[in-house]
Amino acid sequence: MDYSVNEVKLQKIFRSSFWSNLFKSQPVKSDLENLLLSIPPFQNFSKSVIRNFIQLIHHRAYAANEIIFVQGDPGIALYIIQEGEVKIIKNSDTGIKYELAQFSRGDFFGELALLDNDVRSATAIASKDSKIAVIFKPDLDYFISKNPKKGVEILSGIAKIISTRLRILDEEIIKVIIDKPQTNNGE
Repeated sequence: MDYSVNEVKLQKIFRSSFWSNLFKSQPVKSDLENLLLSIPPFQNFSKSVIRNFIQLIHHRAYAANEIIFVQGDPGIALYIIQEGEVKIIKNSDTGIKYELAQFSRGDFFGELALLDNDVRSATAIASKDSKIAVIFKPDLDYFISKNPKKGVEILSGIAKIISTRLRILDEEIIKVIIDKPQTNNGE
């Protein structure tokens, strides 16, 4: 069967993950509950608090190589990987792309957006077909206003993750500096 260029484009639109997001059934809630309870910001939550919190979560599916957000976009959400893998890419001022991280089930990214209201510092791309739970900042702010003690736990948990990542980064920078080959001048 011979398809016109427009028909092929239309088929791609119908297969895109944007459209599939609208019609996919929601993931099993107990799976999401267990996943959240395994992540530091939510580890001390009771099942009832987690069930209330889950009401705020939006579900997205991304095809392999689909962009989740782009460096410079407004930072508006935290993303938790339920299935699949996501890579984080940083574009330098000179146009070189650096892969900063590769995340999989149970990992989260985009947490800086919940703290600093700044633009995205890197690009996130699905490495494989992925299902992601998304917590938008206005929804989290609402939850925190209604549950201040739990809000402190969430923000404290996010801060712990960020500080752990910074410590690891510090160690990696030191390794690069120490392992840097010396020139003949001892520089």
